[in-house]
Amino acid sequence: MSSIPKDYPMPLSLIPAGYTVRVVSIVAGRGASRRLAELGLTPGVIVKVLKNDVGPVLLQVRGITIAIGKGMAMKVLVKII
Repeated sequence: MSSIPKDYPMPLSLIPAGYTVRVVSIVAGRGASRRLAELGLTPGVIVKVLKNDVGPVLLQVRGITIAIGKGMAMKVLVKII
């Protein structure tokens, strides 16, 4: 799992399953930002990517499992930890 650079933020939709990341920022409008915050995706939170192939991205956030679409995942910038 060392092939992905860790030194700059990248969209959550590009992170393969098995990685743990920290949310750096949300690049979205007011509505999408609010929806992501309701799901627990806020800057600073630790997220484990459970599944990211076809269909929605499955994430473990704050002890719960959530699913978001690839479009929403593109709006979440993360760094691998």
